[in-house]
Amino acid sequence: MNTALRSLPSRRGGKLAGEFFTPACVVKTLVEVLQPCQGRVYDPCCGSGGMFVQSAKFIENHRGGNINNISVYGQDSNSTTWKMAQMNLAIRGGIEADLGKFSADTFYHDLHPTLKADFIMANPPFNLSNWGADKLADDVRWKFGIPLQGMRTLPGCST
Repeated sequence: MNTALRSLPSRRGGKLAGEFFTPACVVKTLVEVLQPCQGRVYDPCCGSGGMFVQSAKFIENHRGGNINNISVYGQDSNSTTWKMAQMNLAIRGGIEADLGKFSADTFYHDLHPTLKADFIMANPPFNLSNWGADKLADDVRWKFGIPLQGMRTLPGCST
């Protein structure tokens, strides 16, 4: 089996080494609630670009099909997944996207530091117990508090 394919999360389990595949129903719900019909859409941990693809589908179904009404920005720390996102967006009608020039961890190397987004959609790897909060304690992005380390799934929910 190709090494790149083995590093991808399985659809059955949805996770591998702390990475998650966001179920399509969750992505669709986020998009339906936010209704990103125009403006800048940002996913700081975009994976294979599912949030962007679903945003384009939303526009096609609700806003006359003009995906040029949104600008897509994102990044991902996994180089294989980042490449998949580029491909995924290209084959789905050429969704124009700025996913950075390379893969990078949003926490430590923000590729869009001046971006002012209209919509931010993300499913960060919330279960990682050592994501480096101690190194980011003085980061201005946490002025309202630092996310808990090693957050667990809420009771009654499954990943």
